[in-house]
Amino acid sequence: MARRDAGEFTSIVLGSQPALRRTAFLMCGDWTLASDFVQEAFIRVYRHWPRLRGDAEARSYARKAVISVVIDAKRRRSSTEVPVDQVRDVGGPDDAERSVDRELLTRCLAQVPARQRACLVLRYYDDLSVSEVATVLGVSDGTVKSQTARGLATLQAAFARETDDELLVSGRE
Repeated sequence: MARRDAGEFTSIVLGSQPALRRTAFLMCGDWTLASDFVQEAFIRVYRHWPRLRGDAEARSYARKAVISVVIDAKRRRSSTEVPVDQVRDVGGPDDAERSVDRELLTRCLAQVPARQRACLVLRYYDDLSVSEVATVLGVSDGTVKSQTARGLATLQAAFARETDDELLVSGRE
């Protein structure tokens, strides 16, 4: 196996950071935290860098690391963190940020449990197949399908609550 150099690592970081940051943002709803999570994920990638074979494996590992970092952070909230009603979004311009419905989507996604949210983001935002999501999360295809279905139901219910759309809540048209 050929030794991988720092230039390759830099290339992976620069090439995948915007997409990973958007994924982290969709998972946590905060651009600043998303940046922190991506940086922590890149630390994990760097630690495993010699064992990663090729760019595709490195990018896949980075995506999995971001999801893990966000889920881990959700489990262990620091006692020094203080929840606030509003967080000033200081992220740069982005398609998701320019979307009129971005804030609504962010609020609704925040109501979906972390594992289900990971399935939704990886399936529908990152456009991964069921088997690719299963590989990233280290679970079976069936688990991805069930978590995605539950996540969609939770997201739909959250959307209905946020928009007062009784048709979505009851499932009637």
